Amino acid sequence: MKPKAQIVDLPVYQPGKPIEEVKKELGLDRVIKLASNENPYGCSPLAREAITAELETLSLYPDGSAAELTAALAEHLNVANPQIIFGCGSDEIIALIIRAFLVPGDETIMADQTFSVYKTNAEIEGAVSIEVPLVDGKHDLQGMLDAITDKTKIIWVCNPNNPTGTIVSEAELVQFLDAVPEHIMVVLDEAYFEYVTDASYPNSIPLMGRYPNLVILRTFSKIYGLAAMRIGYGVAQEEVISLINRVREPFNTGRLAQAAAKAALKDQAFVAECRKRNEEGIKYLQGELDRLGLSYFPAHGNFIMIDVRRCGKDVFQSLLRKGIIIRPGFERYPNWIRVTVGSKEQNDAFIGALEQVIAEVSPVV
Repeated sequence: MKPKAQIVDLPVYQPGKPIEEVKKELGLDRVIKLASNENPYGCSPLAREAITAELETLSLYPDGSAAELTAALAEHLNVANPQIIFGCGSDEIIALIIRAFLVPGDETIMADQTFSVYKTNAEIEGAVSIEVPLVDGKHDLQGMLDAITDKTKIIWVCNPNNPTGTIVSEAELVQFLDAVPEHIMVVLDEAYFEYVTDASYPNSIPLMGRYPNLVILRTFSKIYGLAAMRIGYGVAQEEVISLINRVREPFNTGRLAQAAAKAALKDQAFVAECRKRNEEGIKYLQGELDRLGLSYFPAHGNFIMIDVRRCGKDVFQSLLRKGIIIRPGFERYPNWIRVTVGSKEQNDAFIGALEQVIAEVSPVV
């Protein structure tokens, strides 16, 4: 059995360590997971009710077109139904876009430290990933423009960027889109957009009318608290969505996920409350990090990336032994860690553990 040559050396995606595994491995009674940017406040009660009601239909296939959810989301976003596609998380939409548009030898542009799924899926299809270094943790949009060649097909802009948490403003984005050739797709990954409170952040959906090459990705995994349901979506011009749909597998989102997402959309008060608590958590963490003399990137999602001035993997292991799971291992930022903004109790526990760890782990010289 001979696989595609380009997948042999691909790294396998490593999710955050599960809580139960850490408890068993280290003999801990209490473990706090701040590694995967999950919503510490769960999901809307309306979503839970919808899931419970749907349990009677587990023997039935889901609606392959997600018609009811599509209609509800289209109304929420003020777009037409055919402009929406759903996937098993926005990860699947990324894979579908690449499957539909990239062939071996095509080039796709992204930041050098961003969501790894862009590069992995491009390489599976034999495309070439052009990685443009971040500047102070932020997308270098001019550098991305400079990297365009006649082989460029897709440009990825993660906003807020995962893992750094920085944002591209609407003014910066519009200037960038004005300069990108119309035949090159720009995918704006907004998985964390509901958390952003900065007034300069783009109102991206209306921009699709001006830029037909713009595709927007969002998810129900983050602020809606439905990560276990695995449902995300893409929004674009009808012609683009039609092409992506041609490579989508039937029944790629489940009945429970569709019902939960539809119900969650109705509870925007829950979304607003989570955004407010997250903003309070960011302010608390930034204040404590200032006290500890640690640098960090401006946080606009529900996570913060911190320069611990020590090997990030060593800090991860030390925090793990104290029952705190965070995310290390960033190739371009080996001395940084990414931490989810948790509840007040979780944030307090993290800061207490981090203060002990920086006293225990030697700084990188």
